[in-house]
Amino acid sequence: MGSQEDFIINNIENGISDDRKDLVSGNNNMNGENKEQSVGKTPQNLSSSMVRKKSDPILITNVRFQMLRNFVNNLQEVILGTKLAVLFPAIPLAIAADFYHFGRPWVFALSLLGLTPLAERVSFLTEQIAYFTGPTVGGLLNATCGNATEMIIAIFALHENKIDVVKYSLLGSILSNLLLVLGTSLLCGGLANIKKEQRYDRKQADVNSLLLLLGLLCHMLPLLFRYASGVGSFYATSTLQLSRASSIFMLIAYVAYIFFQLKTHRQVFDSQEEDDEEEEKPVIGCWSAFGWLVGMTIIIALLSEYVVGTIEAASNSWGISVTFISIILLPIVGNAAEHAGSIIFALKNKLDISLGVSLGSASQISMFVVPLSVIVAWIMGIEMDLDFSLLETGSLAFTIIITAFTLQDGTSHYLKGIILFLCYIIIAACFFVDKTPMNDSNGSKLENVLELSSNYYAGVLFA
Repeated sequence: MGSQEDFIINNIENGISDDRKDLVSGNNNMNGENKEQSVGKTPQNLSSSMVRKKSDPILITNVRFQMLRNFVNNLQEVILGTKLAVLFPAIPLAIAADFYHFGRPWVFALSLLGLTPLAERVSFLTEQIAYFTGPTVGGLLNATCGNATEMIIAIFALHENKIDVVKYSLLGSILSNLLLVLGTSLLCGGLANIKKEQRYDRKQADVNSLLLLLGLLCHMLPLLFRYASGVGSFYATSTLQLSRASSIFMLIAYVAYIFFQLKTHRQVFDSQEEDDEEEEKPVIGCWSAFGWLVGMTIIIALLSEYVVGTIEAASNSWGISVTFISIILLPIVGNAAEHAGSIIFALKNKLDISLGVSLGSASQISMFVVPLSVIVAWIMGIEMDLDFSLLETGSLAFTIIITAFTLQDGTSHYLKGIILFLCYIIIAACFFVDKTPMNDSNGSKLENVLELSSNYYAGVLFA
């Protein structure tokens, strides 16, 4: 009898143990599936999420009708779900200022302020759509829409044949991400963790540095070709052809980079800090997010048109060159949300995310937005090349080299941040004193250089 009871008890215990094992394995499988099906957030998404705030459920529960409740929920999540919501009134003010023909500098300033929360909200909406489309499509959406504001401004500037504004604004975004964002992140993170050695994964930095160096080569070759070939229509046509061919290869390299990032080597770019975060769920529906995304894209296009159309008026009114506004002011205001988030993550000693924001955005602009602008200009019948002139290309080259040297050892301290930040201040001061007119072509500059050099050598020969 005792042995029979022991047999029954053992069976019960084994059954309970098996149930527990099944439950644990089931939870592990669910966690694995959730991990596989979760949205692969990019560092840019994580950075933008730092300026978001949670909605108040009490406001939604007080609404009686379901349709109206959904609308209030969407309105609360999309419009009021960011700490930058205080800047949304700048959008109707910019439209009113243009409609009632206020000062054009006011239209420019209000449009620039209005673009700041819109850029962050586009990141939020693409993230919401990615919850329903899966990690691969979500990653492609984030990679494509990550710099939608810069791309839209570039298209409107190309439509008005303001090629210099396109080049300067995109160049400024690269400089801003590599020197200002990364520099302030390393500086603040180093001061906040002054007794700790901040470390980061060098693999992600190495991949982005290689992409940036490839982009630099494609920028330098048209410039070197121009100075090697001399002046004339031949050099202009050849430089344009070289730029268009290089742009195609840059886009191919960017597609390979996206495949590398999302498929074959995804673990290199996935932030380890994400595992510690609570699993997030979508707060609005897929079609609602898509509708809001379309609407905000239209508003971004409208404000971008205002910015491009009034940039010269703002330059003349403020006494600041268009070059300085395009290279310094536009990138700082347009990416303020990502910049703030990058600094916050550095303060929390999460440098991998901070590096992903700065290096990822710079690589995306250099290898995707810039060559795509050249291809779009080609389709529009506009002759835009990759020759960013000597001063701008030299600043880009030194920026990439300094950044690569800064990140070579996998450790960080506040002195590195100070160096990068001071480099940005020096470059900004250079473009602040640069008063070269926008219509002054590179060819005329080259003619002056060649004329001076020929006169010098002629004087030496006949002396």
